[in-house]
Amino acid sequence: MKINLGDLIEIQTDKTFNGTYLPSKKGETTIKLSSGYNTTFNNKKIIKTKLIKEYKPKKEKTKLIKTKNNLPLISILHVGGTISSKVDYETGAVSPKFSAEELLSLFPEINSLANIKSKQISNIFSENIRFKHYNLIAKEIQKEINTKTSAIIITHGTDTLAYTSAALSFMLEDLSIPVILVGSQRSSDRPSSDNYLNLISAIKFVTKTDFADVAICMHASMDDKSCNILPALKTKKLHSTRRDAFKSINTKPIAIVKDNSVQFLTDHKKRNNNKLKLRLFKEKIKVGILKAHPNIFSSEILQYKNYDGLIIEATGLGHLPIDDDIENKNFFKALKSLKIPIVITTQTVFGNINLNIYSTGRNIKEYIINNYTDILTETAFIKLAFLLSNYEKKYIKELFNKNLRGEFSSRILAEEKFI
Repeated sequence: MKINLGDLIEIQTDKTFNGTYLPSKKGETTIKLSSGYNTTFNNKKIIKTKLIKEYKPKKEKTKLIKTKNNLPLISILHVGGTISSKVDYETGAVSPKFSAEELLSLFPEINSLANIKSKQISNIFSENIRFKHYNLIAKEIQKEINTKTSAIIITHGTDTLAYTSAALSFMLEDLSIPVILVGSQRSSDRPSSDNYLNLISAIKFVTKTDFADVAICMHASMDDKSCNILPALKTKKLHSTRRDAFKSINTKPIAIVKDNSVQFLTDHKKRNNNKLKLRLFKEKIKVGILKAHPNIFSSEILQYKNYDGLIIEATGLGHLPIDDDIENKNFFKALKSLKIPIVITTQTVFGNINLNIYSTGRNIKEYIINNYTDILTETAFIKLAFLLSNYEKKYIKELFNKNLRGEFSSRILAEEKFI
């Protein structure tokens, strides 16, 4: 019996499993279960394999989209991720569907909401993104704005989506239209995929409002009832798989999109006639992130001595181990020896740092360029790299402590709803 890619098969071990046969390593058999998850078996533990149904690929027909004069024009730029993909059984992965016609076949409702321009600018796992990709995305956004598009939606992998949203917020100065990043926690071949609601909600939001800024659109809860429009610089991914993994930190979501309505929860920037200015990243800028922890050694911070800047995710209000042990004192000595801008954030996610409360904070604050800020680690990393790319070193401290794009909360919420 010959089994080919895409065939539906039954595998018997101590239990019975049904699934679609995917590319497998030597000595293993991998199938995609009906739940959408892949699972792999050691062939030595398989008692019997049975063919249930042969896979016969169908030729997909795409439908040409007619432009409707009464609908706005939206540009969808694809960076990567699985939000607009289908399972490709020839490769065992999800294959991207990038053209406007293919998007319509996946999401027919789009045709009644807007005219769509769709373009692939990369196809990359978000964990592989570098500063050069931020520059690429920003330049493509500028091109689309010059074609008089009314809004831009960017499909993006979720792992570093918050980094990219922060980067674009700093890079796109005097933005006149909305730029919304959309991801999908669960691929389109899974029944629980969140790709449809996230994309449709983003389109509804940009067609129904006067919003003009960078933001993120993702599920508001585990059900399929609504999506949050989240601030680009104040949002964090707090769960690896949940559809409502993205949460705004120390502030409310910008808006909620539910059914055909949009409810704003905060003030927002409105559409305007500004001329976009691009401020790009220097691709060779090196900014590190160090997480403070018990039993830390000076060698851990000294590895950043040749970097351009450093973010330290400290404990509590911004504390570091600098006393009561020779290794801690060596760590402090090493910190003082660095001749680069050092930013402190807090591991607690919610809340802000304050280096004036305890002696530890007071002892380190002269070597740190920020205080009293609630900036997220991801945003701090992006902001410092952005400033180092665009300004002289003597201005970095002053500019880092300015609230340039809304990266600091003017007022931290008294009560937070945790995931």
